[in-house]
Amino acid sequence: MPGIDMRSGVFTDAYWKSLRYFNLYRFCIAGLLFTSSILHPSTFSIFTPSGGLLHLAVTTLYLLATTFSLIGLHYYRRHFNVQLSFHVLVDIAVFVILSHVGGGIRAGLAAMLLVTLAGAGLVGQGRLVLFYAATATLAVLLEHSVRALIGEADISDFFQAGLLSAGFFGVAGSASLLARRVVANEELARRRGVALRNQTVIGQRVIEGMQDGVLVIGRDGLVKQHNPCAEQLLGLSNPSNRKLVYCSTELAQGFSDWCERESDEQVLVRAPASGMHLRARFVATESSERDVLVFLEDMSQVQEQARQLKLAALGRLTANIAHEIRNPLSAINHAGELLQEEMSDPTSERLLRIILDNARRVERIVSEVLELGRRDRAVLERVDLREALPSIVEEYALKETISSGIIKLDIEGEGAILFDRSHFYQVTWNLIGNALRHSRGLEGSVTVKVRDGTRHGVVDIHVVDDGEGVDEKYAEQIFEPFFTTHNRGTGLGLYIARELCEANGAQLDLVQSDVGQGADFRIAGGAVS
Repeated sequence: MPGIDMRSGVFTDAYWKSLRYFNLYRFCIAGLLFTSSILHPSTFSIFTPSGGLLHLAVTTLYLLATTFSLIGLHYYRRHFNVQLSFHVLVDIAVFVILSHVGGGIRAGLAAMLLVTLAGAGLVGQGRLVLFYAATATLAVLLEHSVRALIGEADISDFFQAGLLSAGFFGVAGSASLLARRVVANEELARRRGVALRNQTVIGQRVIEGMQDGVLVIGRDGLVKQHNPCAEQLLGLSNPSNRKLVYCSTELAQGFSDWCERESDEQVLVRAPASGMHLRARFVATESSERDVLVFLEDMSQVQEQARQLKLAALGRLTANIAHEIRNPLSAINHAGELLQEEMSDPTSERLLRIILDNARRVERIVSEVLELGRRDRAVLERVDLREALPSIVEEYALKETISSGIIKLDIEGEGAILFDRSHFYQVTWNLIGNALRHSRGLEGSVTVKVRDGTRHGVVDIHVVDDGEGVDEKYAEQIFEPFFTTHNRGTGLGLYIARELCEANGAQLDLVQSDVGQGADFRIAGGAVS
């Protein structure tokens, strides 16, 4: 059913298409009437010999009019109501004339106007439909009045003409109401379609932007839809491997178990394509095919978030504790130094030295914990490594009273990094101290290498020692707070170094951890031209 674009008042293509079908019906009727006029069969009483020429002339003109109307609708789509009104008025004139020539109301041709008015009511709009019915009624009554005046019709036939006229209004009004309802439903369907399309687009964007993987799976285990995250986690780029079992046998088994007994339990699986450990949750839908939604969560991200929350809470707690114990710790150190000046007993001196050594160790831990509070106040600047690193190595050697030859520098490229200067000194100091504790203590046991240009926009700083290296099982634990394998270490050096690197947009990781080949810690920071 046609409709009108309410926003612009322009008739839609469906409107013109309906008018074209209406004219195709008129063309077929005109063709049948013209053929009947040509053949003049005896079965049609309306085609009397006296009216044969008039019948032929009227049907010929009617056929030509409908033909031109069909052709005109293909090339001229303007003034819709004018064209429709012309078509209906032509039909009224033709059928009234044929009815008059064929014997009046009893010939039955005037009843054909019911179909014309019904079609006009469905195709047209508004009050024009009532105008068509009124025009048809006046034409039929006028024709019957003329026949009554010349004595060719009975007065009783006016009753049939009145019934037919009432039918005109009834059919036209019913068709108009039906057309309005259809147009309203069409407009409602169009609006709902637009709203549904908008919701679909928004929903698709939300699903694509989710950090969790989302799958839509049929009950046969076929993956119907997925978001980019699920494609990355499960390796769904190959369209031929759309079966869930091809993505992960563990996930397929978990889905099979869930189908047998639907529950809210989550399943831990491994994705062979990415090697990640995932947590899968299955949710039934009310679709006609009973599809299942699968939400995939990367466990490494969950564990990292939990670790960050734990470290943040631990950092706040230790910072508060450090502030509380710093003052009494200073008092202990001061009192110990005063006692040390008066002590003469060797045993007492040894015990006092133990007290002071451990007090200094605690003080160092407190200082390192408080250093974490400065990570959020990083001020990035250009640090020239050719000037900064020799200064750090020289200062470290003087303070720790070691030979400067133990630490060797190897700088290539421009050697400039974007970093907070105080943070850079702290990170490098911690890494050098860690390397010295685990090295052999010989000439060149610790090497600080700078590689600028091997990766675009990145400067790599390596701190390498010749010690035993790091056991593989400790490769990640060494960056956790208070974890240490050295009896004199605090377990905070590497943790603070990594935290400060992240605060400066850099990354600290362990490149080489083979036992017996030393350890290689790398700082990857932004290069400065």
